[in-house]
Amino acid sequence: QVQLVESGGGLVQAGGSLRLSCAASGRTFSEYSMGWFRQAPGKEREFVAGISWSGGRTSYADSVKGRFTISRDKAKNTVYLQMNSLKPEDTAVYSCATNRNPRVGVTTASHAYDYWGQGTQVTVSS
Repeated sequence: QVQLVESGGGLVQAGGSLRLSCAASGRTFSEYSMGWFRQAPGKEREFVAGISWSGGRTSYADSVKGRFTISRDKAKNTVYLQMNSLKPEDTAVYSCATNRNPRVGVTTASHAYDYWGQGTQVTVSS
């Protein structure tokens, strides 16, 4: 059974940092690209960052470029999202997901991902 479990969310002041983790099991995750998405109240889910199965390519939403960094540790089957210079508009539930197909590049489309974590709340106060 495939499982994705996020952790690391919380309450932080604007300008602060958080690191989210996504621990994966039940699949050979080293062969799958991974993504982070977020959803704020009353808004659509949006792509935040993605990393290729090899770890050699990454992609970011324009709103987080230069502030967020995605990485993966294949030995630990874990994907990270380092978030710096946080803004109140970053407040959302953050979820990780795995691409439904192995050995493909990063995609920003949520329908390309088949397994999702339960999400972790990130709240940035002004």
